[in-house]
Parts: sequence; structure tokens; C-alpha cells
Amino acid sequence: MDRRTVLGLGAATLATMAARAESMKPDGSLSTDPTETIPLWPATPPGGEGVHLTARIVERSPDPNAYHDRYVDSVGMPILIVFRPSRPDGSAILLCPGGGYVRTVIDKEAFESARRFNAAGITVFVLRYRLPGEGWANRSDVPLQDAQRALRLIRSYADHYGIDSSRVGILGFSAGGHVVASLITRHADTVYSVSDAADRIDARPAFAGLMYPVVTMGDGTHGGSRAMLLGANPSPQAIAEYSCERHVASAVPPTFLCLARDDEAVPPLANGLAMYEALAAAKIPSELHVFQEGGHGFGIRLAAGKPCASWPDLFLKWGKEGGWFRGEVH
Repeated sequence: MDRRTVLGLGAATLATMAARAESMKPDGSLSTDPTETIPLWPATPPGGEGVHLTARIVERSPDPNAYHDRYVDSVGMPILIVFRPSRPDGSAILLCPGGGYVRTVIDKEAFESARRFNAAGITVFVLRYRLPGEGWANRSDVPLQDAQRALRLIRSYADHYGIDSSRVGILGFSAGGHVVASLITRHADTVYSVSDAADRIDARPAFAGLMYPVVTMGDGTHGGSRAMLLGANPSPQAIAEYSCERHVASAVPPTFLCLARDDEAVPPLANGLAMYEALAAAKIPSELHVFQEGGHGFGIRLAAGKPCASWPDLFLKWGKEGGWFRGEVH
């Protein structure tokens, strides 16, 4: 590790420490939060006629002086939150945090991971996507609509951010992993009407990462995610359509998967491991890491001191070998 890498990691660490030491503002933000955001849609999002929501940020940390653990719901206007690295390597990640499709987490998984990858030179766009159970028409396609639009927007801004549009990938956690799995299997599906030139850009990511993902809507699903995405009593046809492991084809990009064997919230066999088997059957380049311990939702902070804490380094190494990441790997 050279001096520049140490300085990059130090900046990320200092930012995290500062965030832990401050109180939230009335709108739920911290002074250390990034202020650069990109509205996802030029006007009312698809299926949003008559929907009026104001984003609500909630702190659930038992000790905000030690760390923050915020989440957001009532997402009426989805956005991209931009994390710029000090020394960009030309790659980008669209990051989709989890939350069971009833919320999206902010600090855990999203901002903490974004800062970690910034230190490696990657520009990160955290997606605050709409939640399907908040009144939208065609609720089951709402997260996929936002993910397709987000990937296209990032590529449309490639010159502005110094990004190589061929090195734009996606990373998702838990229900955000279902967002990612939906995009990599359905990036070419028409799920909303074209609104501008960005909507004509390819929505296929160059690579994908799935962290303890929700994948199936069938047996072994995460019940809360399925209920929010498909409703209380989904039809067999809907279950099949939104079970991503059933739709892996040759156009799926190379994929990294990581989970813990002791995950009791999202059963590994029916979700992450089933997705890996489907990728292998379709001969999609893929890499799987299964840790003995970690549970569900370990992200970065909750992985500290456990073997699963190595997952960001494993992901960076995989991305370096794939040619997408070109910064320092340590």
C-alpha cells in the first residue's frame, strides 16, 4: 500500500468519524453527507400520478454519538447521491442499499460502503429508489424502473464525472440485491416510457455485485420483501416473473456474490446460492464467497472483526482482475 492509498483511506475514516460525532439536522442530514444529488426523473416518476410523498429520514441508532444508522422512506422523488473520489480511476458503481422494500438504509451499506470504494478511486452513485408499496402504479416494476433510469443517467453524465461508460457497474445489498438481480436479468425490458435522450442509453451494467441478496420470490424468499413488491397474495405467474434466478441468460454481466452461511433473514440456499447456480449454468463469469459467520446485513460496520470484513477487498480485487477498477487494491 503506497502513501496515496493510506491518505485516501485516512480521508474516508476521518469522514466516518466526523459523521459519528455530530447530530442530525432537522431534515435528517449530517454536515458530512454529500450535497451533490441528481434527480432521477425529469418530472413525475412513472406511475406517480396522484402520489404525494415527502422523504422521511429516521435515526434508529441506539447511540448516535457512536454511530449513525439512518433510513429513509416515503420516497416521492428518487435521487442519485454522488460520492466523488479524490483520485478517480474512471469507474463507477450504482449502489442500491437494502431495507426490505419498506425503507432504504442510508449509513449502513450505502454511505459507509460508498466511502470505502471512493478510497479506491471509484465514483459511487447511491440510489435512493422508490418503494413499491407507497402508492405507485405498476408497483412491482418501480424499483427496476429506477435502476434502469439510474444506470442510463450515470452513463449520460460520463464526461461530466470523468467516467468510462464501459466501466459502470452496480452493487446491491439485501432487497437492494433484488434490485440489482432484476436489472441484470431485465435490463432490456421496457418497463417505462421514454422521457428523454438518456432513456435510449444501454441499461446493462458492465459488472454486478450481490451482497446477501434477496433473489427469489418463491419458496425461501424474504417474506417482507415479497409482500411489498408483489402484494399480499401474488399469483404464481408474478412469483415466477420476479424470481430473478429463473431469468439468467447470456446477456447477464459478470457477477460477484457474497453472503453468510448463518443468514436467517434471507435463506442463502434459495437466494444467493440459487443465483450462483443459475449464473454457472448460463456460463456467466461469476465469483461466490460464503462466510461462516456474518448473519444478514453485515455491511462494513457490523462485519468488523469477522472474516466477512474482507468482502470489500475481495470485491475490489475481483473488479481489478475484470478490468473495471484501476485504482489501488490493498
